[in-house]
Amino acid sequence: MKIFITVLSFLTLFSGCSTKNAFFGFDMNRAQELSASSLQSSKIISKDGNISGIFSVIYLNEVYPKSYNQNEYFYVFMFTKESKVLYDSKNPKDTDMRLTLNSKPPLNVEKLPEENQFSHLANTKNDWNQYYLVTFEQADTINLTLEDNTTSSRVIKYKKE
Repeated sequence: MKIFITVLSFLTLFSGCSTKNAFFGFDMNRAQELSASSLQSSKIISKDGNISGIFSVIYLNEVYPKSYNQNEYFYVFMFTKESKVLYDSKNPKDTDMRLTLNSKPPLNVEKLPEENQFSHLANTKNDWNQYYLVTFEQADTINLTLEDNTTSSRVIKYKKE
């Protein structure tokens, strides 16, 4: 009888916890869920192996397929120890970071303010990040690389469906 009551007590205790999981306390809409699964980050590493920054990317075609479907659209936010910006062909500088898709330059780079239409997708608003909306031509495969003359990142890959 003691064993039965002990087993019953443990079963009751553990069955009360089974309806909650790790995401129980989060209140996310569909776009935030998709952006969480699309978010990828990479360290920016100098040629001598030191970390000089980080950049993160959300593939907007996956998050908003009805709005972003003519080209390849990315919400990019990055931090670099040295003051660097993303290369824009309209205002080029040799020291800028260059983001390429399959070794091709972007069609458009739009610098965004800290508070922008994509801020809710990644809760990383701060003064030291830089935010961009980057557009590339349609591509069959997606391999993004960020680099300049002294640093580079690992390739960020997305699967197209």
